[in-house]
Amino acid sequence: MALVLAVPAAADQDPNRPTDKIAADLNIEEAVFIECFKPVNPEPDKYPSGQEQRANKAILLPCLQKANPAISNERLDRVMDKYRPEGAFRK
Repeated sequence: MALVLAVPAAADQDPNRPTDKIAADLNIEEAVFIECFKPVNPEPDKYPSGQEQRANKAILLPCLQKANPAISNERLDRVMDKYRPEGAFRK
């Protein structure tokens, strides 16, 4: 008998974030978040420079807003920071 464990989905480029919870908090489908996140390049050391943050946000935010126009920059920051394994770095 094989033991099957449920593993939460995660974004390919950042496997530490629970895409199901992020999508729910943004009020979008999980598949939409995963697709929008694919071209994003998260910083390996988890603390991207301002330039890197802006470049990634320029890709991610407009894509997410197509699914839910109510997603603001601030809301996206709050949700992403909520699920950042090392905690929010924006204080």
